[in-house]
Amino acid sequence: MTVDPTDPLIGTLLDGRYRVEERIARGGMASVYRGLDTRLDREVALKVMRAHLAGDDTFVNRFRREARSAARLSHPNVVAVFDQGEDQGMVFLAMEYVPGRTLREVLASEGALTPRAALDIMDPVLDALSAAHEAGLMHRDIKPENVIVRDDGLVKVADFGLARAVTSETATSATTEVMGTLSYISPEQIEHNEVTKRSDVYSAGLVLWEMLTGQKAFTGDSIPNVLFQHLHRGVPRLSEMLPDVPPSLDTLVAHATAKDPQERPADATEFRNELRHVRGRLSDASLDGRMPTGPAAAAALAGATVPLPSGSPASSARSDTAVLDVGAAPRPTPATTAAVPPSGGPPGSPAAARETTPGGRDRHTAPPAPPRRSRRGLFVVIATMLLAFAGGAAAWWFLLGPGATTTVPPVAKLSQDAAISALDKAHLDAHVTPVFSETVAKGTVIDSDPAAGATAHRGDTVTLQVSKGLERYDVPALAGKTQSQAKTALEKVRLVLGTVGQDYDESIPQGDVISSNPPEGTPMKRGQAVAVVLSLGPRPIDVPDLTGKTIDEATTILDGLGLKLQQSDDVYSTDVPQGQIAEQEPSTGTLQRDGTITVHVSKGPEMVDVPDVYMKSQAQATAILEGLGFKVKANLILGAPLDKVTGQTPAGGQKAPKGSVVEITVV
Repeated sequence: MTVDPTDPLIGTLLDGRYRVEERIARGGMASVYRGLDTRLDREVALKVMRAHLAGDDTFVNRFRREARSAARLSHPNVVAVFDQGEDQGMVFLAMEYVPGRTLREVLASEGALTPRAALDIMDPVLDALSAAHEAGLMHRDIKPENVIVRDDGLVKVADFGLARAVTSETATSATTEVMGTLSYISPEQIEHNEVTKRSDVYSAGLVLWEMLTGQKAFTGDSIPNVLFQHLHRGVPRLSEMLPDVPPSLDTLVAHATAKDPQERPADATEFRNELRHVRGRLSDASLDGRMPTGPAAAAALAGATVPLPSGSPASSARSDTAVLDVGAAPRPTPATTAAVPPSGGPPGSPAAARETTPGGRDRHTAPPAPPRRSRRGLFVVIATMLLAFAGGAAAWWFLLGPGATTTVPPVAKLSQDAAISALDKAHLDAHVTPVFSETVAKGTVIDSDPAAGATAHRGDTVTLQVSKGLERYDVPALAGKTQSQAKTALEKVRLVLGTVGQDYDESIPQGDVISSNPPEGTPMKRGQAVAVVLSLGPRPIDVPDLTGKTIDEATTILDGLGLKLQQSDDVYSTDVPQGQIAEQEPSTGTLQRDGTITVHVSKGPEMVDVPDVYMKSQAQATAILEGLGFKVKANLILGAPLDKVTGQTPAGGQKAPKGSVVEITVV
């Protein structure tokens, strides 16, 4: 852990939330701090990118995309990504804080691991990679620095997806950081910039190789040299380094680190299953024994630098005098003779030699006095080293790195995945912008910016216009809404209100929408009009005339109209026969559905006793009869000089309907 109280970030609050408490690691790309999420009151690891990366828009945009992808991955063996942000020009990542050691630190302190320990670490690493591969994510940068062994022994993998963001600026990083990453890069990444699940398998295989041998499979004096080894030498068999390695373990590592991707396990799941199968067949003695390194192989690998083809651009960057300290040096074995410097002399100098005797004791021989070197000679050596590194870095930058140019491939009419793959092969990133199209099928690329044939730098972003298909919007549910509400609902889906009609409806309140044309769910183009019909409320019903109808007849009529009948008191009627409806309320006008008409059934005429008006005067007789509700018809004889009633019909004492006519004869 690095605690530097002078670090200006210590004590600051990033994004108003994350308090930086102490620096725990520093690399060429970023510094990692232990911090506190003040909002959730939990410890976090804060990865703050270097200023030169934070100022690169291409890097920042890519970093954000990759961080979002990594945040979707949830697995117990994956260091969780909580948040990504930017504060005052500093781009940072908030991650799960994992107390423990990186696998690099484990290897540095313990050297080569037993097969049991190596497989114990690799199994959860492959578990994490398996989960990522199933989610469609590749790690891209599996190496010991990205594997953390927690204090309780739990293994976690860090920096999922972030390697891709960082590679746009690797040439400006510290040389050892670049070489450390390139030691695990797959041949197809170098040659074609293709990253697949098998690429992660290759890197994981190299990490397993290193855990078992205690040293990297590829080291060299320049970036091109390391790349050349990946492409042309291939990973040495474990059995070349460890003569006593079990054949099944040797085959497992060779399968994972094959140069041809098709000869490796298809993904981390397949690699993990093979590893578990091999482990299950190893004895305890094989698992727990530390295997000695073969002396010839160890000595050869320790100083190996593979010569590049004569005349190649990368070969000019190599210098036999410029050897960078980029790998773990192999430890001498009992049978190894190695030059060691007494009192700080350079390795291999004739100042002293140590030879390990069979008894394990060192025998020293006195060296001759070394020749004196001039300061000028030392300056030449240093200058040569600097020029060699500069040439190698420049060659990598302009031939393989972000400084190289490429041509935007034709991607129109390709599927989105095929277009992204084509851009990836051209060392370009893709940014997808979905757009509607009336002519291009959904998921197909319409055009790109820059256009096909344009020259771009590796790592540049090409915007792909990908068809979303026809621009259509479904007619929303409008029934029951007011006219104003319907208009707003249509505008929300980019449609407009068309003609407005009216009709009666028994269930929709007056003023609300009954229906739309086209109906709900119909797809329509942007801006098309949708007609609606508004309710006038229930349709009015004309009141029928029920006079003279029986109750049954009237009920049938009203049921057909949606009205109800209510029978009230019967009434006398001289006009309507008994048993038929004589009166109704209302008798005219309109009603709405379920309205009620009250009826009165006729009891027939009311019978009244006819009084006897014999010998009454015409006036007297008329008054008596009319008083009882009769109508009077007088028949006058010879002008009725006597004014006396001499006859009547009906006769007095009989019954007659009230209101009927009584005839009288007056003389």
